[in-house]
Amino acid sequence: MTDMTDASRRLFLKSTAGAFAALVASGCTTRLAGGLPAASPVGPLIPDPAGVIDLPAGATYEVVSRLGDMMDDGLTVPDKADGMGCFLLEDGSWALVRNHELKVSDEAGGVLPTGYDQGPGGAPLPGGTTTLVLDPVTLGVRRQHRSLAGTIKNCSGGITPWGTWMTCEEDVTKPGDEAGREHGWIFEVPAAAAGLVDAVPLRAMGRFRREAAAVDPRTGIVYMTEDRDESAFYRFIPNIPGNLAEGGRVQVAVLGDVPADTRNWSAATFAPGGWSALAWRDIDNVEAPEDDLRFRAAEMGAAIFARGEGIHMGDGELYFCCTSGGSARMGQIFRVVPSAGGQPDRMQLFFESESADQFNYGDNLTVAPNGHLVVCEDQYTDIVDNHLRGITPGGQAYALGRLRMQTELAGACFSPDGKVLFVNAYSPAMTLAIRYPAL
Repeated sequence: MTDMTDASRRLFLKSTAGAFAALVASGCTTRLAGGLPAASPVGPLIPDPAGVIDLPAGATYEVVSRLGDMMDDGLTVPDKADGMGCFLLEDGSWALVRNHELKVSDEAGGVLPTGYDQGPGGAPLPGGTTTLVLDPVTLGVRRQHRSLAGTIKNCSGGITPWGTWMTCEEDVTKPGDEAGREHGWIFEVPAAAAGLVDAVPLRAMGRFRREAAAVDPRTGIVYMTEDRDESAFYRFIPNIPGNLAEGGRVQVAVLGDVPADTRNWSAATFAPGGWSALAWRDIDNVEAPEDDLRFRAAEMGAAIFARGEGIHMGDGELYFCCTSGGSARMGQIFRVVPSAGGQPDRMQLFFESESADQFNYGDNLTVAPNGHLVVCEDQYTDIVDNHLRGITPGGQAYALGRLRMQTELAGACFSPDGKVLFVNAYSPAMTLAIRYPAL
């Protein structure tokens, strides 16, 4: 593990904390959004003549990396770019650590020299991460390389205050014809790593079909989502805050005063806007060889969520998406405030979509410098029309961008100075750098 400098850590905490402080200062109140999207504070979207992404007037983008680009290690950029985090390095460069949600049968972008696991032919499995180091002024790529290999379907993840990316496998393959080892783990990738890192599964954090993770910088506790129709919401309490490899315990979220099923599929049992007390219970056998962690959690009374997805942590609160939650099954966003000053943890249904025009299958999310949420859509229709959605502190959705490609948006994250939004087009893989006139 490579620590950030104190200055880097302070800038990281300042950038994320500032965004959430804006939400608190706004006097954030939430409600179930109406049937139409809110008037956009950034204005209407203007068609992109290049056919990549429509943006509002004054916003610009450039492609900083794409499928097939030659990297410094002799490999090429692989496909299926998904979750991503941005870091400030000691020399002032920005590092993007980018997931690739590759299955066993997908191309790796060349012959990988090593990795966590091997496929039937003995070659490392193609999943993992790539790292791009960017000039913060020109956004030119200073170097680009593979940083993790041998994993399967690295979907989302999360940044840490100590300068690493937690990359999560959305796959629970067991040893057999396709793989030699169990999958479903978190791996840690230092943003400053100059090449492939040693792929060490963090087994104590549990095994399940993972989506994303977020660290509370005050406590070192890691909150984790699961991409299942009947998923649980987890947290990991490390034995040593800041050192995930030293083990700890996994807990599941339990709601004290509302029905445990938050999905609102058959009835609106989890009301939007109101708060519920949130408790946590230890769960054992977290390596879960039978992939039954969520079922055992439900038997313990844990809350049930509809496909937990992206999660973002800031100053004292976090938000996470549930892709297919809500009565319209178009998506929900939950807000969690961990305990402080002796108060119990709390959870709120912050947003629930009633219309595809508001929000349709939210995936990765982050927080803009102005305190609005930025959510990537990942629709499941034959023809997709995926947007970047902004959501105001009052719970109103609006369009920040419209992807013109037939693929999903993923990995939204801001530069350390908050001036650039990085986001991926999933396939063919493309990483965009967007500058908005006001966000």
